[in-house]
Amino acid sequence: MIPQTHLKVLCKLYERLNDSSVNWALTGSTSFALQGVPVEPHDIDIQTDKEGAYEIERIFSEFVIEPVRFRESERIRSHFGALIIDGIKVEIMGDIQKKVNDEWEPPVDINKYKRFVKVEGMKIPVLDLEYEYQAYLKLGRVEKAKMLKKFLEERGKENV
Repeated sequence: MIPQTHLKVLCKLYERLNDSSVNWALTGSTSFALQGVPVEPHDIDIQTDKEGAYEIERIFSEFVIEPVRFRESERIRSHFGALIIDGIKVEIMGDIQKKVNDEWEPPVDINKYKRFVKVEGMKIPVLDLEYEYQAYLKLGRVEKAKMLKKFLEERGKENV
């Protein structure tokens, strides 16, 4: 389940982003927990496009602890920034690209993988768990990928 602290921050995010033009979805542990995966969320991760990343920074300007800028590591690059809302870190990632076999993939089209979860009267956009599983595999984050695969397999058995 989602801690109340995270739910309060999700409400604030939802209130401001729902009425904006930003194309966004949750990813990471909070998204997993909303979809029933038994994980304890720590931060809140938002995936969007490049324009969305800078727009979220503008909409939540009073909470910015790390301004959005283009950042690149060995396996991933994006327009990245961070907020702190009520003590919870919110990471913003725009136009995420993953490096696979020494090639940068095109930015992720989040519309292709976006699903909605109803919580406390809100329809929160999240990224599909099957997509998340594949993304973690590509990034070499095997433990997270295994955990998601196990959850998907168990959920699949329940739905048969």
